[in-house]
Amino acid sequence: MTTLCICGIDTGIGKSVVTGLLARFLHEQNLRVITQKPVQTGCAGQSEDILTHRRLMESGWLEEDEQRLTCPYNFSFPGSPHLAARLAGQTINPDTITARTRVLETRYEWVLIEGAGGLMVPLTDDLLFIDYLKQHSYPIVLVTSPRLGSINHTLMSLEVIRSRGLKLAGLVYNLQDQALWEIVQDSQQLFAGALKAYGHEDSLVILPKWPDQRTVNWEKITAGCC
Repeated sequence: MTTLCICGIDTGIGKSVVTGLLARFLHEQNLRVITQKPVQTGCAGQSEDILTHRRLMESGWLEEDEQRLTCPYNFSFPGSPHLAARLAGQTINPDTITARTRVLETRYEWVLIEGAGGLMVPLTDDLLFIDYLKQHSYPIVLVTSPRLGSINHTLMSLEVIRSRGLKLAGLVYNLQDQALWEIVQDSQQLFAGALKAYGHEDSLVILPKWPDQRTVNWEKITAGCC
């Protein structure tokens, strides 16, 4: 059984797409895989991100989704988890998230957890998401892109991952954002160099635009988890 977390350098960076595509790849390897979104904000009813995962996995809505094992907390306010929970008159209980992850781990070989926002997003007033991951020693897949500001956010995220002593399974360079080719080339080379400096020489994964996404080398990610 392997559990890992797909995190982003920022919100709207492509975590849901990466999570769904990685889950589909694992399913195509005849592995039992499910995804989880511990906290969804900005929507009501079914989790939008879980729906994206299922669409990419071509699995349909699952029993575990209906049981809310895959999305314990769903808030309508489009803000950070701690604020969205507070405005809904609730408090996120990390133990609730962990308990539901454990149930999924008994049923599946792989559990892919999609984070909310960036690594330093607060789950509660006293707990950052990165520190929740540290408590459970989950390997991290970090998603970045060529958008302006990504170099700064990516390097800071790599530094935080190292400072917490967490394992980086891979860095996914998502090319869905529109960007000048000069920026794409430069930042890709810079990210590869940064990974090498941090001891992750062969963990850069390029996510091209659709329909070329089936060519992604997901083996780098799965190898980096173990």
